Amino acid sequence: MKKIVVAMLVLVSLLALTGCATVVSDSTYPVTITSEPQGAKITITDSANRVVYVGSTPASVSLEAGSGFFSKASYTIKFEKAGFEPSLYTLTSTIDGWYWGNLLVGGVLGMVIIDPMTGAMWKLDPTVFVELESTQSGLTVSVMDVNNAPESWKSAMVRIS
Repeated sequence: MKKIVVAMLVLVSLLALTGCATVVSDSTYPVTITSEPQGAKITITDSANRVVYVGSTPASVSLEAGSGFFSKASYTIKFEKAGFEPSLYTLTSTIDGWYWGNLLVGGVLGMVIIDPMTGAMWKLDPTVFVELESTQSGLTVSVMDVNNAPESWKSAMVRIS
């Protein structure tokens, strides 16, 4: 009987001293980054403008969800590929639903200290997809023999040689 009471006290103490999101969630998330077309160079910078990753799509990158005590992380992802306009994507963490589990479990320390300190109160979207816009216009140039041109065009033609 004594062992059961001690085990229960240890369990209750652990639950009271840990954060709910810290126990069931992460503070670092794998984010899959893809683009259309693939093979775009990506540069990821954090909110302090520090480069945290350089690579090309597709890529899987582990990113911190928190950026300090009670601060969510925010990342800017720059996509670059020859023949396409550069594109920026902002990835910002959101509150993790498990953080509110502290209210149910009674983990006041988890809610105001542990989860905010570890960054486990935040989560990141697992996927980022960007479709790059081509720098080429939709105009095309065609070369045509004067003998094959429609008669209605001939009056507007100008001899260049």
